[in-house]
Amino acid sequence: MVLTDTHTHQYYETDPVKKAELMQRCLDNGISRLFLPNVDSTSISQVMDMVDTYPDNCFPMLGLHPCDVKANWKQELETIYAAIKETKVYAIGEIGIDLYWDQTFLAEQQQAFRQQIGWAKAAKLPINIHCRNAFDEVYAILKDEHNQELRGIFHCFSGTLEQARQIIDLNFMLGIGGVVTYKNAGLDKVVEHIGLNSIVLETDSPYLTPVPYRGKPNESSYLIHVAQKIADLHQTTLETVARITTENSKIIFGI
Repeated sequence: MVLTDTHTHQYYETDPVKKAELMQRCLDNGISRLFLPNVDSTSISQVMDMVDTYPDNCFPMLGLHPCDVKANWKQELETIYAAIKETKVYAIGEIGIDLYWDQTFLAEQQQAFRQQIGWAKAAKLPINIHCRNAFDEVYAILKDEHNQELRGIFHCFSGTLEQARQIIDLNFMLGIGGVVTYKNAGLDKVVEHIGLNSIVLETDSPYLTPVPYRGKPNESSYLIHVAQKIADLHQTTLETVARITTENSKIIFGI
């Protein structure tokens, strides 16, 4: 059984021993494919260090996280773009719009999002989208930028069934993580109506820890609990969810 974590910041752990233990727990649970998004220019080296350490298991994505779109966003984009040109990446991300914490840089977030979508189109790469309290803003840009080649993952999806279908119609897959295991989140009611061919799995480690570890730091090995919850919702096996969602990830990332 092969499980794929399409979105993890497991590189935040910098202690080599603890990092090795995290990876071993992943492999023990069948999670052998991890896709790592940076968040800004300073985190590129952390991502690449983990990719260099585990080249058979870890794959980089690079982009500018919307929460890191500040006054110096243009310089940040220049640095990140230079890094993309120098290394093999499998997606542009995570990119998007976040209006949860601060709306000061909304216009800049929109510009950065469009610019990075342009990178993805030019390089024929998927995008990994961060969207928080900004579905309408993100969807408007995606619809405007849509073409047959633009694809990717709507990371940490937690919206309605109607929103899920809107995203899927634009050739994107839903990144489902620990929130689907939360009793009162309502995401389980959406996911049970979404075909497995439109879903990929993620942890967003160290955030959004699934039940039964909620309240503790998340890690990619906990992806198995997300997969099992989805299997239960679809009345199928863990192995089936692993197989289909991993195949979906291969379609997106090309590996």
